[in-house]
This record gives sequence, C-alpha cells and structure tokens, in this order.
Amino acid sequence: MRKLSYAAGLVLAVLYAGGAEAARKAASKPAPAPLTAEAINGADLPTAPSDGKRIAPALIKVQVLLDRARFSPGTIDGRGGSNMEKALAAFAAAQGVQSDGKLSREVWDKLVATSPDPAVVEYKIGPEDVKGPFVKKIPRDFEDMAKLDRLGYTSARELLAEKFHMTEDLLAAMNPGRDLDQEGTTVLVPNVARPRDQGEKGRVAKIEVDKGGKLARAFDKEGKLVAFYPASIGSDEKPAPSGESKVRAVALNPTYTYNPNYAFKGVKTKEKVTVKAGPNNPVGSAWIDLEIESYGIHGTPEPDRVGKSYSHGCIRLTNWDVQDLARMVQKGTVVQFLDP
Repeated sequence: MRKLSYAAGLVLAVLYAGGAEAARKAASKPAPAPLTAEAINGADLPTAPSDGKRIAPALIKVQVLLDRARFSPGTIDGRGGSNMEKALAAFAAAQGVQSDGKLSREVWDKLVATSPDPAVVEYKIGPEDVKGPFVKKIPRDFEDMAKLDRLGYTSARELLAEKFHMTEDLLAAMNPGRDLDQEGTTVLVPNVARPRDQGEKGRVAKIEVDKGGKLARAFDKEGKLVAFYPASIGSDEKPAPSGESKVRAVALNPTYTYNPNYAFKGVKTKEKVTVKAGPNNPVGSAWIDLEIESYGIHGTPEPDRVGKSYSHGCIRLTNWDVQDLARMVQKGTVVQFLDP
C-alpha cells in the first residue's frame, strides 16, 4: 500500500476534521417540529424568535388566529415575517397592548382567547377542488393572457393553498406523502373561516390606505377597526394617489383591461388588451372600483408578494382579503390615502 505524502495526509486530516465539525453542528440542531394537528393546535408561546427559515407549529397557529380575527398576516407560511409582525402590532394596539410586532405572553394569550376553534383541521378534497379546468401555465405577457378563456388555477394544489390562505410549500409540508391533486384525499389545512356578521354589506365606512406602511385598515361607522390587511401599493410608473376618494362599485371575478397609456415597465403591447376573469387574472378575484379613474383595490395572482413589492399603481391585497373587504363595503365607502 502506497504511503501518503505529508501534504496529502494533511489535506485528509483537514477534510476529516471539517466533516466531523459539520456532523457535530448538524447533530446539535433541534429536529424540525412535527407539523401535526396536535403539535399546531397545542402549540404555546415560542421560547425563541423565528429565524424566518424553519416552519414552526406555533407560527402557523399565530398566523391562523390573526387571519381569523381579520388582522391578516397575508399568506400563512409558518415562518413569520414582516406581514405577520405588522398584523401582530395592529392586533396588540386594538387590544390596548404595547407591541413592536413581536410575540409576548400578553399578546399570545389575547390572540388565543379570540377563538376556541382549532387552528388546523382535516379537510377532504372534493370534486370541486380537482375538476378544473386548470391552466398549464400562466403567461407573463398580457397579449398571451388574452388568448386564454379563463385565468384559472394551474393545479388543485394551487387552488387548495389559496382556499386555505397558505403557501403551497406549507400545504405540502403539512401533508407529506399525500396526493394533493386527488379527490378523496384527507389533508390538514388552516381553519381560516372568518366570522360573517349579519348585514355585513356596508359594515366598513372608511378604508385607510397607508402607503408607507404597505397596509390597509377598514373601520366601521363608529371608527372601530374592523379589518387589517397587508397591501402592495403604487409604483414609480403609476404611484398611488393622495387624499380621499370613495368606492364607486364592486366587481367579483373581474376581467382586466390593460391601457398602453399606463406604459408599465416590461409591457410591450401598444394596444388595449382585455384579459379574461380568474384568480390568476392580473387583478385577481375581486375589484373594488374607486372614483379615481383606473384605480381600485384588487386581488393578485401572486399572494406571497403582497406587502413585499409594489403594484401597478393600485392597492393589491391577497385574493381572500380583497373578497373579504368587498363583502363589507358599498358604494360611497370612503377611501383615504395616507402619505408616508
């Protein structure tokens, strides 16, 4: 057997030491928490802050409870983030508690007290979830979008994720090994049913659009905060307006017409283009029309980006949040734009 040179032996020693150190670090990391109904529903206040990478049962629970209380964290992902922190701060303020958006025992207890229902439940995938028709791929160009009969979901998995206000990654992580495109499959999902009050139409008398905070607040006639949503607001090409406007009309399942006068960055067409309705339509599943021409509050085909990017001038919410808000406004509801 050939003897190793001193240099080769030194390299092997370094590699071995590095491998051993990596193994030691890996062994010292706590194993990922199981994403079972018991772990999520029974979760208590986290003892350590989130690193934003790992999915944590307690954070799923927090996001679901915020969502149900209409302090929307945006998309439920189990990782936390800026949208959840803004929702927590707003919830705490509504409860008369000082908070910077971080979880404290007082905020946790008040949040848990908002509802006795479990944060996650089992759901059996039904025929309406898998029947489609699904769109193989959503084009990026408006002209190509206009060729489609409907801007529908791309899969049952995407439909289910939106139905339960969550990311597709979290849906898969909560249901390892389960066929998410098969009718009859039982899956674990967030319990996001929001309360519906009698006579909800017209419940919201005023909407504040906070351009600096990237959020929208809805108030009733007495000035009580009714709902809180993260939002993408305005762009350099078409900044959001200032001052005050009013709701002119509400359209569910709207079409979208692109006007070349908007001159959106990356859009080449020089003609007006109308895109059919559907959840992956550029304005999503609802449009709350404002008295300011071509401006509205609407949904989006990219819920994960809400509150983290800009819109094409309007106020963009997740599809489920804009549908929720659309049920509570009426013609004449005041919309006030707050400048940074």
